Amino acid sequence: MKKALSLILAGLLLLLSLTRCSQNTKLDPNDPVTLTMWHVYGSQTESPLNDSINEFNRTIGKEKGIVINVVSVSSSSAIDEALTAAAKNTPGVPALPDLFTAYPRVAEIIGYDNLLNWNDYFTEQELDAFVGEFIEEGYFEDKLLMLPVAKSTELLFVNQTLFDKFGSAAGVSTESLSTFEGLFAACEKYYDWSDGQDMFQINDFYHYSLTGMAAFGEDFVVNGKLNLESEAFDKVWEPMAHAGIYGGLCLGDGYASDRWKTGEVIINIGSTAGILYLRDYVTYSDNTTEDIETSILAYPHFANGNATVVHRGGGLFALKNEDERKNEAAAVFAKWLTEKENNLGFVTNAGYLPVTNDAFDYLFDNIETVENEKYRLLYNAVSGMSDKYTYCEVPVYEGTSDTQSSYEKNVKSVLRAAHEEYLNRVASGEDPDTVLNELVSSTLAQICSLYN
Repeated sequence: MKKALSLILAGLLLLLSLTRCSQNTKLDPNDPVTLTMWHVYGSQTESPLNDSINEFNRTIGKEKGIVINVVSVSSSSAIDEALTAAAKNTPGVPALPDLFTAYPRVAEIIGYDNLLNWNDYFTEQELDAFVGEFIEEGYFEDKLLMLPVAKSTELLFVNQTLFDKFGSAAGVSTESLSTFEGLFAACEKYYDWSDGQDMFQINDFYHYSLTGMAAFGEDFVVNGKLNLESEAFDKVWEPMAHAGIYGGLCLGDGYASDRWKTGEVIINIGSTAGILYLRDYVTYSDNTTEDIETSILAYPHFANGNATVVHRGGGLFALKNEDERKNEAAAVFAKWLTEKENNLGFVTNAGYLPVTNDAFDYLFDNIETVENEKYRLLYNAVSGMSDKYTYCEVPVYEGTSDTQSSYEKNVKSVLRAAHEEYLNRVASGEDPDTVLNELVSSTLAQICSLYN
C-alpha cells in the first residue's frame, strides 16, 4: 500500500513538473506576445527604463518572442489616477495595461485577485536574492503582488549657489540644515531676507510626518488611522507649521523640481530619483539663466529624535491574464530587469537603489564607478546615512491612497490659510509672536479634528 502511494505521489510530482515545463515553452519567437506597460521612470522621451526596455526587446525579448510596449510614462500621482479610473471602467479611459509600476496602495484599488502572484514564477532561491526589506513590502496577505525593481530613499537637495548668497548675508550655514529645527529656522530667515520668497519645499508631507513620528518612537498610522493625538505628532507639527505660517516653507501644489528650475525654491526634500529633474541652471522670470552647483545632503533629523528616513518607490505589477503566455512573458521581463547588471544599469541612470543584495553591495562598494558626478554625490549621501539612520516603509492599510492624498491637501490648505491670517493680523497691529504661537496651536487642533 505504501509503495503504491509512493508511486502515485511520484507520478503526480512528475505530472506537475511536466505541466510547469509545458507552460515554460509557450513563448514562441515566431509568434511574439506584446505586453503594454505604464511606468513612472523619467519622461516619454528621456527614460532610463525605456532604454532598458529597448535593450530587452532587442535581445531576450526577440529571442523568446516578447515585446514590451511602453504606452505611458508619467508621475506616480498621475498613474494612480489613471489606474483607478481604468479599474473602474471609466468611459474614455484606456484599459489597464499588462504591466505597470506603482506604489503598494494601488493593489487594493486593482484587486488582489486581478494581479499576478510573482511567487508562482520565481523560485525561492531567486526571491532570496532580493534585499529583504524591499521585497517584504510587496506582499499582500501571502501573495507577492509587487516586485521591487528600483527603490529610493529621501535626501535634501540644495541649490548651493543661491543658498550661499543668502547664507553669507544672513549668517546661515549649510551645517544648520542637518536638523529640521535648523532647516525651518532658515526658512523664516530666508523669507525675511528675500522679501517674502519661499526657500524650502517638502515634496511629501505624509512622509515627513511618518518619519518624524518614527523618530520619536511612535507610529504615524495605528489600526488604519492617522495617529495625530499624540505628543510625538505635536513635535513634528510645531516647527513645520511655524515656518509655514511665518513664511519660507512652500505650501504650493506641484513638485519642487518645477520651482527649482526657476529658483522659486532653493532647497527641497524629495526622492533620490528626483535627481533626474534637478537642472544645473535656473531660468529667471526675465528669461536670464544662471549656472548653479547642487549639494546633496542627508535627510534632516530632529535634534532630539532618532535619525529616521523612509525607503520608498513602487514596484512592478502585472495583470493576471487568461493567456498564460502573457503571464510567463511578464515573469521573463521581471527576472531580466532585476538581474544584477541590468538592474544596476537602470537604477544608476535614474537615481534609484538596486533591489538585489549582490547589486546593492556592488554599487556601494564601487560608487566611484558611477559616471555622473551628481549621481556619485547622491549615492555618497545615501551611503553616509546607512549606519546612522533607521529606515521605515510606508504602511499599507484600507484607504491608504485616499488618506495620503487628503493629508497632503489638508496640511497645505490649513497652513496656507493660517499664513494669510498671520499676515493680515500682523499688518493690523497685533503682536507677531503672539499671533504665530496661537496659529501654530489652532492649526494643530484643526488638522487633528479632520482625522478623528
